[in-house]
Amino acid sequence: MSDKKDTDYLITNGEEPIKVSYIFPNGDRYEGEYSMGAAGAMMRSGTGKHTSAGGVIYTGEWHEDKMHGRGTLQHPTGAIYEGEFKDNMYEGTGTYTFPDGSMYKGQFHKNRLEGEGAFTDTRGLAWTGEFHGKAALGLKMQYNLYTKQT
Repeated sequence: MSDKKDTDYLITNGEEPIKVSYIFPNGDRYEGEYSMGAAGAMMRSGTGKHTSAGGVIYTGEWHEDKMHGRGTLQHPTGAIYEGEFKDNMYEGTGTYTFPDGSMYKGQFHKNRLEGEGAFTDTRGLAWTGEFHGKAALGLKMQYNLYTKQT
């Protein structure tokens, strides 16, 4: 793949997507679909799996050599993001599970919690409201009321 930001692609005439298994010089690996940029550089495009030498794994959609569309990003720490990406960033609706098991489900903008969402802590308590990066004023705790079946 390339560090160049070519945006013009060669279009195949109704052919199947081109698939590749590629190992980068730094040890990263990509298996999936690609297209050729105008300068002839391979660019991840379509669906594929990228595994970094450090153990970060992205499985999902690519566009112009960037994570773009739906996908899952798994970190070696155990943190997982599942949702929408745009230009290599969390963007739109998604779920981020922290290494301790707590979870945020809601809106993201440029890798930040941004907008309506719900945070569930490690005890299972859920807090809903508007999130703005690290700030989340006025959250409301959800109560799970249930009746005991006899």
